[in-house]
Amino acid sequence: MDYTERQRKIIDIVKKRGPITGDEIGKILELTRGALRTDFSILTKNKILNSKPRKGYTYLGEGNTSGNKLGDKQVKTYMGVPSVLTEESTVYEAIVSLFLKDTGSLLIVKDGYLSGIVSRKDLLKHVMGGKENHKSPIGMIMTRMPNIIVCLPTDSIHSAAEKMVEHEIDSIPVVEEDIQDKKTRYKVLGKISKTTITRIFVDEFKKK
Repeated sequence: MDYTERQRKIIDIVKKRGPITGDEIGKILELTRGALRTDFSILTKNKILNSKPRKGYTYLGEGNTSGNKLGDKQVKTYMGVPSVLTEESTVYEAIVSLFLKDTGSLLIVKDGYLSGIVSRKDLLKHVMGGKENHKSPIGMIMTRMPNIIVCLPTDSIHSAAEKMVEHEIDSIPVVEEDIQDKKTRYKVLGKISKTTITRIFVDEFKKK
């Protein structure tokens, strides 16, 4: 599996200094532990690193993964085109977009970065509440960052599937990290859904 430059740095640090905590790694890289959360998740789920409470991270070895396994295939190969609106869009525009594109959720951006997500359930609650759909901005009802589960294009299909199961969600935004002044923002690249992942496994079994 291909890892980012930062993930390679983390692997190297843990190789040389492990066991080492996430905070200690963050200090070395001059980043917060929160900014590294996605990297730690990828490296532990792919069994490159092991994490133990109060002890930190230890190196397991890159021989524990195989790029040929189905679950190790990268999200970027299969991600779809997301349905995106801006925070200034109205609830009415979101409803129209949701049904015209036949999708389960819409990604909301502000200044080009992911700021929220809205689902059919969110819109249904708003409509049933009798509120004005033509005037209400979508920002009023969306789920905001940082309460959104995301994945990177280099994440494995297995990792994305685990997140969907753990958080009971139907799709995940695929994003590119943009770190400025120790703050992480996300540019939307695509999305990966349960339907897509199911299709991948079905197609693979058909080949056997």
